[in-house]
Amino acid sequence: MTSRLFAICCDATRPADLARFWSGVLGWESVGGSEGEAVILPPGPGAAGFRIRFRPNGKPKTGPNRAHFDLTSASPEDQQQIVARALGLGGKHVDVGQRPEEGHVVLADPDGNEFCVIAAGNAFLADTDVIGALACDGTREVGHFWSGALGWPLVWDQGEETAIQSPDGGTKITWGGPPVAPKTGPNRLQFELALPVGADREAEVDRLVALGATRGGAGPGEGGRVLMLDPDGNEFSVGTPR
Repeated sequence: MTSRLFAICCDATRPADLARFWSGVLGWESVGGSEGEAVILPPGPGAAGFRIRFRPNGKPKTGPNRAHFDLTSASPEDQQQIVARALGLGGKHVDVGQRPEEGHVVLADPDGNEFCVIAAGNAFLADTDVIGALACDGTREVGHFWSGALGWPLVWDQGEETAIQSPDGGTKITWGGPPVAPKTGPNRLQFELALPVGADREAEVDRLVALGATRGGAGPGEGGRVLMLDPDGNEFSVGTPR
C-alpha cells in the first residue's frame, strides 16, 4: 500500500494572507488551520487531489524555489483575467529569464513564491486542472522515485525530464532534469504524504527508504509524522492526515 499526496505544504510569513491570495486565484475554499496555519481545499475530488497547507515561518524567502505551480488557462482572455486577478490580490510580475515567445506569464505571490500562468492550448497540460503542474527542479532519479512512492505512472520520461500524474488525472508533477539548483535551506514547498487507513507507518517508511529516500529531513515533525528526504534532498513527511 502506498501513501497518497495529501498536501503541498508552503512556508509563509503570514499564512492566512497567503491562503486568501491562493484561494482567490484558484477559486478554492480557505479554511482555518491549527497553530497559526491556514489551508485551502480543492472544489472536489477531481481537482488536483491535494490541499495546500500554509505553515507559519517568519524567515524570508531566499532564492528561487525548487518547485512552482503552473496554472492553466482556457483562452488568451482567460489567461489575462487570471493574471489580473492575481495582481489585484497582491501578486506581482517577476523576471526569471523567460522569453516573450514562450507565452506564459511569470508571477510571484505576496511571499515571493514564483508561479506561471500558461497560455491556452498547451498540449501537455490539456488533461489537467487549474493547477496544471507542480514544476520541480530535479533529476530523472527523483522523478522515478516519486512515481514509485505515490504509485503514479510516468507520463513523460525523455532525456533527463520526467513527469508523473495520478491514474485519476489532475495535476502533473514534473522534473526538469539537471543541473539542480543548490539548496539554501529547507524547501519552502514540501510534500505531505498520508498513510492509508490501518497502514503500518514504519513499513511505509521502510518502503520509501528502499526506493531511495532517507530519514531525517529538516522540519518540525509534528503529529508523529516521519520526516524524510527524497533522492535530491527535498524534505517531505509521511504520517496520518491532519
